[in-house]
Amino acid sequence: MAKRIPDLDGMDAVRAALAPGASRPETALAVRYTLQCLAERAPGKSVEVRVPPFGAVQAVEGPGHTRGTPPNVIETDVATWLALASGREGWADAMGRGAVHASGVRADVSAWLPLVRMQPAG
Repeated sequence: MAKRIPDLDGMDAVRAALAPGASRPETALAVRYTLQCLAERAPGKSVEVRVPPFGAVQAVEGPGHTRGTPPNVIETDVATWLALASGREGWADAMGRGAVHASGVRADVSAWLPLVRMQPAG
């Protein structure tokens, strides 16, 4: 199991990743941190959430899988994932514009979004 990302480090990475000119390491840490938050809020192994190239996590209570492609998969790009995780975009909007690919009856994590609350600047 991967080492847990401390909340302060994770939140700093999310803030940096949402700002213009974010570095690849900051963005990678932000994605991994928000995936960690999802796994902690919705523990389980019935849905696999993929955010290439930085991470994937299994979450959501229900029947798990052990081999092959899981029956419930969510995949999205980094910018969309961070927008969903931070509340800058809603699940229905991202699905509507085709930025989230979800398959399976459990492939909906909207109940746990946003994962982080960003304080307004200033």
